[in-house]
Amino acid sequence: MKAYQFSSPANGLELVEVEPAHPGSGQVAIDVEAAGMCQSDVHIVNGHGDDWLRQRPIVLGHEVAGRVRELGPGVTGVGVGDRVAIALASHPIEHADFANSIGLGFDGGYAPRALARVESLVQIPDNVSFADAAVATDSVATAYHAVVAEAEVGPGANVAIIGLGGLGLNAVKISTLFDANVFGVDINPETFATARALGAESCYANIADIPAAIDVAIDFAGVGSTTTEAVAAVRPGGRVVLVGLGASESLVSTYQLVIKNVRLVGSIGASVDELRAVLELISKGLLTPVLEEVAFADLPAALARLEAGDVRGRIFTRPGLNRGAGF
Repeated sequence: MKAYQFSSPANGLELVEVEPAHPGSGQVAIDVEAAGMCQSDVHIVNGHGDDWLRQRPIVLGHEVAGRVRELGPGVTGVGVGDRVAIALASHPIEHADFANSIGLGFDGGYAPRALARVESLVQIPDNVSFADAAVATDSVATAYHAVVAEAEVGPGANVAIIGLGGLGLNAVKISTLFDANVFGVDINPETFATARALGAESCYANIADIPAAIDVAIDFAGVGSTTTEAVAAVRPGGRVVLVGLGASESLVSTYQLVIKNVRLVGSIGASVDELRAVLELISKGLLTPVLEEVAFADLPAALARLEAGDVRGRIFTRPGLNRGAGF
């Protein structure tokens, strides 16, 4: 079967022929019906994945949903044909093991078939599509964790969402579900209409322009200056949650942190239970990810668009459409 494999930044993402693997003890084989594309893969392809990858070469793709094709020895609790999403269990953080996660520790979903550990499987509700479930594993669940667990967003809170890409737009909608007052922030005004449609009261190019006392700012851009500006903009006693990895460092005023008693925290991923909660919200129609489908053959070009910031919402592909094909 054809899969997109990464071995080094010099080679980039390569379409190669790989043999479908059979599941071992505690594993299942999945027919991949949808795979989401993440900025993390852009970082990896650009040579910044040494802390995440356990093997090279590796088939990338960690936002995966599909049908169970084959059970490994001793597997119970799941059956062939079940519709499942593969959780990236990042919490409790002290037990997070990214080196054993799909697309990071072993071959992932940029292929028609993939293996998964049975404990990472979450059943997909019948009325939730594979595409929605795939992006829910990271793009939506990561936003959910940042809003709920780290930002502790509640009724009446003034929340600034910085970076209105895939994660940020999900955070806008999730924050409104908790009755917050949401303000979007992005340097690209073309993102504003979508953010408003998802519940943002208004949008701005800079967080300093928001005419309200900001209780919490969630930075999905993380380009350094955005975190600096967020610390300066939140009210005394406010909170800044950093999710984005657009830059490796940020110059933050310790004076602002101390004098205003600002809490600056990082946020990564979500728990298995949080993924279940997200899938339930999607099932109830309370949350609808903004999606764009791209052909499997166009996957490298789609990642390049993601790197360039030329994506609204989340992009995904259907590797399973090429199952058994010559491509």
